[in-house]
Amino acid sequence: MSFAAVQRILGLLLTVFSFTLVPPFIVSLFAQDGASTAFAMAFALTLVVGFISWFPVRNVRRELRLRDGFVVVVMFWTVLSAIGALPFVLADHPHLSITDAVFESISGLTTTGATVITTLEGLPKSILYYRQQLQWLGGMGIIVLAVAVLPMLGIGGMQLYRAETPGPMKDNKLTPRITETAKALWYIYLGLTVACGVAYWLAGMSAFDAVGHAFSTVAIGGFSTHDTSMGYFNSPLIDMIAVVFMLLAGVNFSLHFIAIRYRSITGYFHDAEFRFYLLLIGIVSCITILGLYFTGTYETWPDAIVNGLFQAVSIGTTAGFTTAEYYNWPGFLAILLLFSSFVGGCAGSTGGGIKVIRLLLLVKQGMREITRLVHPSAHIPVRVGSKTVSSRVVEAVWGFFALYVASFTVMYLALATTGLDLMTAFSAVAATINNLGPGLGSVGAHFAYMHDPGKWILCFSMLLGRLEIFTLLVLLTPAFWRK
Repeated sequence: MSFAAVQRILGLLLTVFSFTLVPPFIVSLFAQDGASTAFAMAFALTLVVGFISWFPVRNVRRELRLRDGFVVVVMFWTVLSAIGALPFVLADHPHLSITDAVFESISGLTTTGATVITTLEGLPKSILYYRQQLQWLGGMGIIVLAVAVLPMLGIGGMQLYRAETPGPMKDNKLTPRITETAKALWYIYLGLTVACGVAYWLAGMSAFDAVGHAFSTVAIGGFSTHDTSMGYFNSPLIDMIAVVFMLLAGVNFSLHFIAIRYRSITGYFHDAEFRFYLLLIGIVSCITILGLYFTGTYETWPDAIVNGLFQAVSIGTTAGFTTAEYYNWPGFLAILLLFSSFVGGCAGSTGGGIKVIRLLLLVKQGMREITRLVHPSAHIPVRVGSKTVSSRVVEAVWGFFALYVASFTVMYLALATTGLDLMTAFSAVAATINNLGPGLGSVGAHFAYMHDPGKWILCFSMLLGRLEIFTLLVLLTPAFWRK
């Protein structure tokens, strides 16, 4: 473990991140909302901390190992969350407590979308913009962005990329060089953001709302500039635009890259994960629409279709936008939607959850074991599409699932011991570990009334979900620190 190399990376990354505080500072100056001083102070503090961390070890030129990469990723997300909380603490409005500010910052950067702020309309425009920007930066992973920048500073990035994406397809690269991979991801991400923002603006949003909601839609974040989220606009057209871009953001970005490079969409439908993703979203959407209509929640088919489809896609992709208080819908629909967030988006997307590819592999493995009961001597491979999946990948998926269930259970019990009712505790952990945002019970609208110990537990849950369990938990094992 090279702590000097890790410190150098952290210093450089914090220095780069400090400049992301410039756009909200400029917004504050134009809006004259009184928050410019808070952003200026946050920028100066972040820049100074980054420089002080980097300067003593600036001449260290050791190549990062994979173990160093895990430390950098976890420490950077932790430090970045603390730094990202500064504007919320320093601003006169909302002037959050340290606990609330860190919760809001982590929620934004992990694209969870859970908030402790109860009245958004009264916030300074720069704070509203900053919340949306946090989600946009976290959407593809701030480390992936750093991978594109670090080589220019003389630092290799492959170790960081592998630590940030520990899923079953983590070694797949879109281009031969990791730098080019990161750039390709961000070009696609930026292109989707611009297209989404323009579509929102043409559909009737103000330019400010269009930019802010494009940030959180493509990031599958869920933060909004209005208390009633997408329901504020009361526009089926805007809802359907959001549905399209949430679906696109929930797809493996490598498929977008292939579609653009070869100018063909056939690659999407050749992908088994994509087909399974559409199947799951389609089934949940149909059940939700039918449930809303036949329970009388909505009296007309158009209302049931628009609201049912929107919420099914929003919750299923873990975006967390709302057009209605879905947590007050018939109980079986609210539970169905919450359970759909456990699956989330595809691997390589901005969605949360356990990822579609993992569920697909778990289902195929389960079917193989059932077949083995009938044909004990048969050799039955697990296939995804036309490819045979190695036993090592299947074992890794089962290991992930076991750790996911264990982590969920521990945090659920921890929240329950603090006095929360069981439904609120269960949905709060589900909403945070899946990076969803809104839960059920008393956390359906916001998390403002949760006590501080519960918020810190959920902060850990959000980081655990964002880093897909392994990356964070590996640092807690004694074996990791042994030489």
